Amino acid sequence: MQQRTSEPNTKFVRGGSNRSSPSSMLGRPLNIIALIIALLVTLPLFALVAIAASGTTDSLSKLVHTVLPTATQTTLLLLLGVGVLTAVIGTMCAWLVSFFDFPGRKVFSWALMLPLAVPTYIAAYSFVEYFSFTGPLQEVIRAVGGYKSIKEYWFPEIRSLPGTIFTLSMVLYPYVYISVRALFHFQSARLIESARVLGMRQFPIFLRVLLPLARPAIVLGVTLAMMETINDIGAIEYLGIQTLTFSIFSVWLNQNDIAGAAQLALILLLIVFLLVSLERWARRGRSFVEHRMASSKTSYKKMELKGQSGWVAAFACVLPITIGFGIPMTVLGDYTIAYYPYGFDDNLLEALLTSLALASAAAIITVFLALLLTYAVRESKSGLIAVIVRIASVGYAVPGTIIALGIFLPIAMFDNFVDGIFRQAFGISTGLLITGSGATIIYAYTVRFMAMAEGSLDGGFKKIPQQLDSAARSLGRTTTGTLFEVLLPLLRPAVATAALLVFVDSIKELSATIMLRPFGINTLATYVYEYASRARIEEAGFASLIIVATGVIPVILITKTALDGD
Repeated sequence: MQQRTSEPNTKFVRGGSNRSSPSSMLGRPLNIIALIIALLVTLPLFALVAIAASGTTDSLSKLVHTVLPTATQTTLLLLLGVGVLTAVIGTMCAWLVSFFDFPGRKVFSWALMLPLAVPTYIAAYSFVEYFSFTGPLQEVIRAVGGYKSIKEYWFPEIRSLPGTIFTLSMVLYPYVYISVRALFHFQSARLIESARVLGMRQFPIFLRVLLPLARPAIVLGVTLAMMETINDIGAIEYLGIQTLTFSIFSVWLNQNDIAGAAQLALILLLIVFLLVSLERWARRGRSFVEHRMASSKTSYKKMELKGQSGWVAAFACVLPITIGFGIPMTVLGDYTIAYYPYGFDDNLLEALLTSLALASAAAIITVFLALLLTYAVRESKSGLIAVIVRIASVGYAVPGTIIALGIFLPIAMFDNFVDGIFRQAFGISTGLLITGSGATIIYAYTVRFMAMAEGSLDGGFKKIPQQLDSAARSLGRTTTGTLFEVLLPLLRPAVATAALLVFVDSIKELSATIMLRPFGINTLATYVYEYASRARIEEAGFASLIIVATGVIPVILITKTALDGD
């Protein structure tokens, strides 16, 4: 009797279990492809460790005593300053447009995202022009006060650490704003009404009720702003600040010490991973809170601010928009008009076409690989594959400088290896097949923006019922057929969004591009950088405007998606 009852139980366990061993999961073609993609994406990090290990202790000791103390201190102070300022601006603006009604609120709700379209390096070029001694602001101060020289009055120096914190914060605060704004959008009205019934006024409600609930969103936004700060080279160099990122750039290219640069890069990478760990720690339990808020959400009537209060709220919102977006657009527009003969030359056209080609190739390749990754997770339902995909998405947290450093040496070694074979076998030189073609730039873009594409496609997949896959299989569709014939047509909005985000960020990317571009090749970003490094940024005004205009598109898209129905 026991034998007859135990046999069905055994069959049930074997047939009914959805779990598979890691070896059987990795044996499936789609999962093997996901593993290969993850290895390719993480190859720069492994290469970076190998390069750093190849350096001597003398080189490391020299860096510790010269570059590292100052660069590390400056980097940490810069991150702290940007984190605090973006948190204050983003959170306060999100609170105002979420819970109050005042003149211009509907416009401000999306316009507060516009500074995100301005790359940090273009903001630095514009702010130096606007806030310098010869800029319009100080000209007005001298005219009103009757001053003749800078010695007669005080004005903060934009080319300083505080000036750099201010510059970066004014274009990066939208990361905090959109994160907190999205959380407030789904905030439970019952919490607020209960607090008001208990006699609490609006500001105490913000401090005691809303701010603690918004902590994970604030940390998320601040972390993103800090990672963009770490990634920056153009603004840092132009403003005269020595951070770890710029030190890596300088040690590699100026001192020709690639091992020392890799050692600095590992230290910077440690800071990045600490930031990511902090963000994940702050978000623990967030899904439960969001579920409770969404399930208990009721309509909340915004408090109307009249008279002086309304205009103060409007001013508080219009100020960061004016500084972060208005000043760069004004400066660049003035450059474009004043130097229009220089803005339409053949070099700009070549840089534009190069940017379009590289960004388009990166968008296509990245979205295709991300599609395979996300579908592998959906198809396998395996925790192991999910971990592999998460590893493949680590690139967005890694600064472009580090990615470039990790890519350059392995690809250069491969090029030299192929060239050596062809020299021995056929007596001809192949040259730099990959490095000289710009393929390394596309590789860097793919590594850096894989997470962006994977996130968009994952959101698209989650909107499609899993039963549709089973129905397609029952009708004879293979795994490939189900993806491309059934699911992909339904994923078109998510695919288009992912491709657009990768394309635009590739257009704006400077750090990796400037370190990996072939000699004599320029993108729009490096075209602007070269003019700025020669103190002729005004001649690149039109190119800068193109970059900013391109960046406005995803900003509007992100705002519409995050705040749909507001």
